[in-house]
Parts: sequence; structure tokens; C-alpha cells
Amino acid sequence: MRSTKSVCPECKKIITASIFEENGKLIMEKGCPEHGNFRDIYWSDAELYRKFEIHSHTGSEISHLQDSDSTNCPFDCGICPAHQTGTLLANIDITNRCNLACPVCFANARVTGLIYEPSFEEIRKMMETLRNEKPVPCYAVQFSGGEPTLRDDLPEIIELAEELGFLQIQIASNGVKLAKSPEYCKRLKDAGLHTIYLSFDGVTPDPYIKTRGFNALPLKLKAIKNCRDFGPDSLVLVPTLAKEVNDFQVGGIIRFAAENLDIVKGVNFQPIAFTGRVDQSQREDKRITIPDVLRLVEEQTDGEISRNAWYPVSSVVPISRFLSAMRKVPIPEFTVHQHCGAATYLFFEEGHFIPITDFIDVDGFLEFINEVIPEINGKGGRVRTLAKVIKEIPRYIDESRGPKSINVTRMILDVLKAGDKEHTARFHRNTLFVGVMHFQDLYNIDLERIKKCGVHYSTPDGRIIPFCTYNTLYRESVEQQFSMPYTQTNKSER
Repeated sequence: MRSTKSVCPECKKIITASIFEENGKLIMEKGCPEHGNFRDIYWSDAELYRKFEIHSHTGSEISHLQDSDSTNCPFDCGICPAHQTGTLLANIDITNRCNLACPVCFANARVTGLIYEPSFEEIRKMMETLRNEKPVPCYAVQFSGGEPTLRDDLPEIIELAEELGFLQIQIASNGVKLAKSPEYCKRLKDAGLHTIYLSFDGVTPDPYIKTRGFNALPLKLKAIKNCRDFGPDSLVLVPTLAKEVNDFQVGGIIRFAAENLDIVKGVNFQPIAFTGRVDQSQREDKRITIPDVLRLVEEQTDGEISRNAWYPVSSVVPISRFLSAMRKVPIPEFTVHQHCGAATYLFFEEGHFIPITDFIDVDGFLEFINEVIPEINGKGGRVRTLAKVIKEIPRYIDESRGPKSINVTRMILDVLKAGDKEHTARFHRNTLFVGVMHFQDLYNIDLERIKKCGVHYSTPDGRIIPFCTYNTLYRESVEQQFSMPYTQTNKSER
């Protein structure tokens, strides 16, 4: 079907890979002259792969921080001239200390023997680098780790992010400190924190015992309660999915989120990525791809959330370009690779899920928006184009099949007319976002995906590195360069 570049899982040299259809699935095969051939499932649903393919978009030219040879991708990240998408969400690891020891985590100070903890001023410079990206600065930052709440100066770091102009400030947390201290939750909210990405692996004790080593569910529920009572008032649940661990609970997790929509605004499933040496039979047995998750969701919601309810993140590009043309300012374009993730929005009424695809002709709507963009700067101008949109949009929405408690047509028109944070937030407050983001490992890494990645790490040496290459190729060297031995710190993990 296509050829791409990948890396050898053993020596990490750049090699050619083929992606082709076999028995209704997309398979990646690649060969290393020294270490032989490797084969992995790339996507488990060829039909869905083709459906997502039509939502491929090329991003605008972005500023490149590294003046390097882009033919050596992925070993000259920083961002190099080959990269095609600006930073949509930045990750800044502010510590690798943690108060848990989860086997599914990317890194832990106890395991590495090193403390990675950039200084406050280093973090400032990392954020300034992100805000200086052109043509569109980074507007969303997530402080991660390790466990970011172990930093005593986390509230001050959040305040600094707000001062520097970030519009969406997040942390990724296990919830331990949030569960222990309602006052701490309020302190984070008062500092300017918008959203907490809370690791949440299931609705019963068993998945936590397997993934975290103990029953962490009561802790998660207490953290959610404290955030509900004291803030921040926006949580995204992040389940790490593994076969025979919690793949049978995806429907229950979504239902839990919908029943707590006052505080839970999203669920972002992350199928487990492989680290270390894993043989082919194990990968075939344990690999979960994006279509697998969509199938599980459909099965576990009695068909209410079907596989047809999902679209790639890049499908919203026409909306971004419409709003940018209307407002005459560049705004972030989600030109990520069409096979990096899938998402949908849900309404929840009387115990039932109503995906937006049940009552909105999404394909027709996106095609219409894409067609009117040239008219904004043409004879029609903004006023006539907006009038046309207001008149035509209701054709793509069947209110009789949608939620009864909300005027969805009015809500969408408000977003298109104003395009500001307030109206966008109003849409998100009334819907549940559900996404699947499959991070790559050395067995399935596709450099075409890497080049369009929009989730980036910022490092103390001024580099911006795509998420999947950071965790597979760069994390160890970055942490070694900017770390001190674990035994030399007296900072507690509490």
C-alpha cells in the first residue's frame, strides 16, 4: 500500500518499511541487514484505515529550531526542517520522581537511578521556546513526569505558564496528592491550572492491582471528588489499555465519565506501547491498535458508539482554517497524521450515548466548510460568507436525532461565528470528548507519522522533540545529560 522509513528495534538504524493490507489488516514489515526482519500489526482494520486516509492535511510552514539535515530523521529532532506540524500540546517533564512504581510508566527515578528535575529558570526557557514558535505559538502545555505534584514549586510553574500566554495549562497526575489534600487541589486551581489528565485504568480494583501494584481505585475516586469540590473543574481520564488487563472495561470507563460530566470532560485511551525486546508472537498476542479500541467501545456500549462515530484528529483542519480566515489571525492547525489517533464527541441523555455522528452529517459539514474558506477573502468577504454559513449549516444537522436538552445547531454556529475560547469551552462543557492516541514504539514506528506529530516535548537544551521519538530514542540521553544521581537528592516522594 505504501513505503515508509522506520528504525530497527535492535540497533535503531534507519531502515525501509512496507505497509500493506493482509486479511483485512494493515501490516508493517521491515528488514535490517544485521538483525533480520520484523513484522507487526499497524492497523487492524483496513477499511477504517482508508476512511481515515481522506483526512490527510499538509500543515503550514513552521519555524525550525534545529538547522539540521532532515534526511537523518528521527535523529536530528529539535524541530528539524522535515517536521510539518507545530506544537499543539507541549509536554514538559518537570521531574522523574514518583510516589508510585507502576510497571507501565515510561520512566521512573527509582529505576533509572537518576533525578531529572529542570530548574525553575530552565522551565521558563523551555516555555519561552514554545511560545516563540512561528507562525503559531504553542498555546497548550502539560507538566508531566514522573509525578509533577512532587515539585513544591508546581503552583509557581503554573502561574508562570499563564504569564507567558499559555491558554490551556495541564498536568498529568496519578492523583495521589490530589486525593490526600483538597487544599492542594484549590491551590492548583488558584494558580491557573485548567485541566488534570488523571491516570484511570478501570472501574473495578483488578486493573489497578495489575498495572499499579495495588487497588488505586479509591484513591482515584477521592481525587475526582476533591477536584469537584475544590477545583480544577476539568479532568480527562487516561486509561492505559492492555489486553486481558482492562480492555474489557472501555465501555464502563466511558459510562463512568459520562455520569460524571460535571467534572470529567474527556477520556483519552492510550494502548500500551512495547519497551525492550518483545518477540513477534507476544506482540501479535498483546498489540492493541486504534481500530481494536473502537471495536471494543462499540461492543461494550451495545452499539451506541459505533466505529463510524470516530474521525481522525486531523479532520478538524477545515474548521481551524475557517476560523483563522474569519479572524485574520493564524490559529493552531491539527495537521497531525491521520492514523495517529481517533476521536468523537458524545452527548449523554437518559442513560444513553448520542455521538455527534448520529445527528450531524460530519463529512458533508466538513466539505461545506472547506468550500467556503476561499470565499472569505474573495468577493463575498467575511460578512456574506458568515451569512451563508448560518443559512446552510442547519442542513447538516438533524435535531430530531440529537440531544433534547441542548440546541446543538446554535452551539456550533456560536463557535463558527465567534471562534473564541468562551464559545469553544461552552461546546466542551456540554459534550464528552473520547479519544484514542496510540503512541509508537520501536516495532511500529513510522517516520511519516513522526513528521506530522503535534505532541512535543520541550527539553532544557532548547529542543522540541516529537512525543514518540522522545520516549523511544531521546528520553534516556536527555535525562542522563541533565540529571544527578538519585541517591544525591533528599527530596521526598510523598
